[in-house]
Amino acid sequence: MQYRRARRKFDDEPENHERWLISYADFITLLFAFFVVMYAISSVNIGKYKVFSDALGDAFGGQGAAPLVNTEVQNIPIPNPAQRRRAEQIRKEKEQMTRLANDLAATLAPLVKEGKVKVTQNSRGVSVEINASVLFNPGDARLTSESREALTAVASLLKDDPHAVQVEGHTDKMPIKNASFPSNWELSAMRAGTVVRLFIESGVAPERMTAVGHADNHPVASNDDPEGRARNRRVAVTILSAIPDPSTEIPRGAPAQPVPAPR
Repeated sequence: MQYRRARRKFDDEPENHERWLISYADFITLLFAFFVVMYAISSVNIGKYKVFSDALGDAFGGQGAAPLVNTEVQNIPIPNPAQRRRAEQIRKEKEQMTRLANDLAATLAPLVKEGKVKVTQNSRGVSVEINASVLFNPGDARLTSESREALTAVASLLKDDPHAVQVEGHTDKMPIKNASFPSNWELSAMRAGTVVRLFIESGVAPERMTAVGHADNHPVASNDDPEGRARNRRVAVTILSAIPDPSTEIPRGAPAQPVPAPR
């Protein structure tokens, strides 16, 4: 009697318990690609486009980012007529104020070279700072004959100009008390008013003028020595810009940029 051995089945392969890792890896790859796409389309620009393209290329076996046909598209400004008009108005106003500053510096050139007058331009407009010794005798608010000639020349430039004009009087810290001026407040205000009155008499429209007295509250130098006190005694004539330009704004306390005197 013959017995046959039972044949062993070799076609049954052992079960692979790690097949889920393939599906998991595919899921993570797709999820990563999804977040890259969402990040890229949030704001289209060259940098994000490259990140997006590189990520997709790496995830799906590509060669990285494809070259852009036109990389200058992102630099095309969005048309805004209101902003363009505003920028053009500021540009024209700044040019007009610069011409006025140059004309004033040329008219007052001898005094500018002597350091007695300073012409500056900033966001407020154009300022002509005149040392009080050029305009008045000590403790007095009456213009000297020489100062009247210089101020009349300034008024001739301002007469046909449409901008508002603010005249500010400043004194040193030395107290004054007499029948005419009980304090530096009255002296500084009277000096500013005297300059305004001369401008009006020279043809500048009164409605454009403002006179302000600051006494000794805005010094530009130390009041501890005669040189500093002499600098603090001054009158500032400011032609106010109709459209202040923030790009030329000078921080409070920083010196303004002087307009060079003509050679």
